[in-house]
Amino acid sequence: MYAIVTTGGKQYKVATDDVITVEKIEGNVGDKIELPVIFLNDGKKIVTDASKLAKAKVTAEILDQFKGEKQLVFKFKKRKRYRRLKGHRQQLTKLKVTKVQATSRAKKAAAAEAEAPAAE
Repeated sequence: MYAIVTTGGKQYKVATDDVITVEKIEGNVGDKIELPVIFLNDGKKIVTDASKLAKAKVTAEILDQFKGEKQLVFKFKKRKRYRRLKGHRQQLTKLKVTKVQATSRAKKAAAAEAEAPAAE
C-alpha cells in the first residue's frame, strides 16, 4: 500500500517505513504528525475520491530538523561590472512514515464503543 501526500507545496509518494526529506515542519524530534492524503493505492484499488480520502490517514514521526546543502545564487550583468554572490540553505525536516491506512480505525473503534453502552 502506498499513498501520495502533500506538504510544503510538493507531493511525495510514501509507504510504511519510508524516510523522506520535506520542507520544515514545526515540531520537535519524536513528534507524530499527520500528512494530508491526495491519492491512495492498496494494490487492488485506487482511491481518489475526496470523501474517502478524508478518512485515510498517513502518520509520520519527525526524525531530524536540519539545513540542506548550500545553494549559490549568482547575479551577473555583462559589461556593467555587476556581480553578486549569495548562499542559501533551506530548512528541512526528515520524516519516517509510521502508518498508511485507508480508514481511520480510531473513529470506527469510538463508534463501536458508543454503540455498546447504548445497547446495554
